[in-house]
Amino acid sequence: MKPGSALSRHFLQFKDLRSEELNYLFDRARIIKARFKNYERYQPLVDRTLAMIFEKASTRTRVSFEAGMYQMGGSVVHLTTGDSQLGRAEPVEDSARVISRMVDIVMIRTYEQAKLEAFAAHSRVPVINGLTNEYHPCQILADIFTFIEHRGSIAGKVVAWVGDGNNMANTWLQAAEAMGFTVHVSTPSGYEVDAAVAGISNKACYKVFNHPMEACAGAHLVTTDVWTSMGYEAQNEERRKAFVDWCVDDEMMAVAQPDALFMHCLPAHRGEEVTGDVIDGPQSVVWDEAENRMHVQKALMEYLLLGRIG
Repeated sequence: MKPGSALSRHFLQFKDLRSEELNYLFDRARIIKARFKNYERYQPLVDRTLAMIFEKASTRTRVSFEAGMYQMGGSVVHLTTGDSQLGRAEPVEDSARVISRMVDIVMIRTYEQAKLEAFAAHSRVPVINGLTNEYHPCQILADIFTFIEHRGSIAGKVVAWVGDGNNMANTWLQAAEAMGFTVHVSTPSGYEVDAAVAGISNKACYKVFNHPMEACAGAHLVTTDVWTSMGYEAQNEERRKAFVDWCVDDEMMAVAQPDALFMHCLPAHRGEEVTGDVIDGPQSVVWDEAENRMHVQKALMEYLLLGRIG
């Protein structure tokens, strides 16, 4: 797949990929991860360069993309806010035109989805959403892949979302619509998920509950996020008061399925959105989930650059 060709694809939202493409990615991630665990050299992206642009800092996003690209044989250019200043030092459209002539694929972690979309519209190469205020598609790829590893297909299952109606919640709704499962959503009043922002057409893919215990009842997976996402720090004290009953604890896990999993995209604040007993307990798969960011992103970059393998 050559830069600028008609085959170039972007991954800006979870729904940018069809269900069959998603299943292909999960299968490739399984193969790529197995090779990594067996110390088998696999470098299909030799001579390819990934540009990583960070306007929001991150530990997991940087390490997973950078290590993953090097493992696949490619190289990485890392740009921070001071290096790039998208839309400030120059129009984001001009940055896209320049950067995409010098690299083969771009990952951007920023605030507004509109800025990401403007960059992608003027890029000659694939653009990946590393996180925006509205969506976090690479994280949900990792979460679903982790569920598949531990429990098999997620189709027909129930995922309980407890906490803020944020970018993670929006993306879970997109995933539910694409892959045929249901999300039980429970948020404090005033922090609800907006189906229009989530960008889904099938409202039957999620149910809203006023109390988190009701959302967790019968769930196959219980998941949450910090109460205050990056960029909303000014609301921190207000959110602490509003979210006090939305801490995932043993009681919530007890009403879920007996073999229910717990996930968190990290970083986690024990004693706020989740108790230490839950995140460090036997149902938690957060460390597998964190590692799997790297493996699904390797599969994603391979797909966006090379298309289907085999």
